[in-house]
Amino acid sequence: MKKISFLVLLLGLYCATAQSQQRFDTTFTPHIVEPLFDESFAPVICIDSAHNNLHTLDGGFSPFARLMKANGFQMRDMNSSVSNIEVLLGCDIYAIVNPLHESNLGNWRLPNPSAFTTQEIKEIDQWVNEGGRLFLVADHMPFAGAAFELAKSFGFNFSNGFARLKKEGNQPDYFSLQNERLEEHPMLAGEIQSVTTFTGSAFIYPEEAELILSFKKGDISLEPEIAWQFADTTKTIDLENYAQGAVMNYGKGKLAVFGEAAMFTARDVTNENGTFKVGFNSRLAPNNQQFAVRLMRYLVE
Repeated sequence: MKKISFLVLLLGLYCATAQSQQRFDTTFTPHIVEPLFDESFAPVICIDSAHNNLHTLDGGFSPFARLMKANGFQMRDMNSSVSNIEVLLGCDIYAIVNPLHESNLGNWRLPNPSAFTTQEIKEIDQWVNEGGRLFLVADHMPFAGAAFELAKSFGFNFSNGFARLKKEGNQPDYFSLQNERLEEHPMLAGEIQSVTTFTGSAFIYPEEAELILSFKKGDISLEPEIAWQFADTTKTIDLENYAQGAVMNYGKGKLAVFGEAAMFTARDVTNENGTFKVGFNSRLAPNNQQFAVRLMRYLVE
């Protein structure tokens, strides 16, 4: 298949190009899919906003925050860089979603430098090792590039491109037990049969990681020099032995690494084809809310 044809299939409905308008769904009403925590324990999720994040507590990740609050979590904006480990005191989960280096603001082309300093990476690594819980989400280029060095410190290597399951048509990616791309895991409790993602990145994972969303031979990632601009010469990677979601114990702590952000929020996307629901509010993602809550509960257990 030519790369241009791939572009049409991949981005027909769900693209984030300049021709699309995106906003988080202010009408999203969360479902309480898990029992609330006991009043004596209300875990705190701190959502990063200090690294030019596309998704923040009051912005693109507000539907996620609404869902988690409905299920007994407390939410906090983390607007300070992690210059020392004490910054994360009081955070049960540190959620970093689509960070970006300042050089890529309004400039989604290579290079995509790290959004985190060497010192920050050292402090975050130490925090998790001593018992912290990290939720790291890095979407398609340039976000995977911005998160690369942080993820690498834990043994994950992001591919800075646009990942896609092998399929016909322009539907989002459907990871299911049936197509063997949703892996069996205790957090699913045998109840979640599928999870839907909406154009993200892929990563190579360390041996000790537990896979949740996995790719197979024939799934591919396009690696352009400028985001959303593809040609027949665009570098292509076969995604055999790559994943889009995994969890892992790390020292006394845990981390969850995912390569797609829309699956964890709710957005309205408007382009020349109309307006579409993406994420929690999509009829194509009936299990995503339950999955998100189970994932957060898993991290704090």
